[in-house]
Amino acid sequence: MTTPHRAAGTHLLADLSGIAPALLADCGRIEALLRDAALAAGARIVHSHFHPFGPGLGVTGVVLLAESHISVHTWPEHGFAAVDIFMCGAAAPQRALDVLREALAPRTCTVRSLQRGVDESATR
Repeated sequence: MTTPHRAAGTHLLADLSGIAPALLADCGRIEALLRDAALAAGARIVHSHFHPFGPGLGVTGVVLLAESHISVHTWPEHGFAAVDIFMCGAAAPQRALDVLREALAPRTCTVRSLQRGVDESATR
């Protein structure tokens, strides 16, 4: 017997490569970019926290959303950013990713998309 499943949201995992290193080392710019991406997706920002690892080094950070989160880890020395976008409700995670791709102009972008949800029978 199959159990009912209701998708709670879409989770995008994106590997962006071939990005200009300077775009990945500026903590303030990365935070502003992720916040802009969240707003473009129609999400509501609850809080954000970003940490720079030093001049020319990477940034890690998260924007907490009422609809879930967007997080990033950057490696300027490799021109690489790992992005995690999970949104539920009416928010549109693909719009957030489009904003990031436009701003960072990666040479390649590999995306995995997962539908996340709850097993309806587990809540009874």
